[in-house]
Amino acid sequence: MKINIDEILKQRNQSRYWLAKETGITYPNITNLCNGKTSSIKFEMIDKICRVLQCTPNDIFITD
Repeated sequence: MKINIDEILKQRNQSRYWLAKETGITYPNITNLCNGKTSSIKFEMIDKICRVLQCTPNDIFITD
């Protein structure tokens, strides 16, 4: 499973830094998530990201 946050941000002309500020999630956590360096993610974090990006979890997660 891959995280598609960078592609969504690119389509919206936004940055990881912007997402971190808007969600209240630390920039290092956003970076680790986007780079696939996390082994788990809290539902609360998914919810914050989806609300800010106005998308669904299906948009964020891609199966290989």
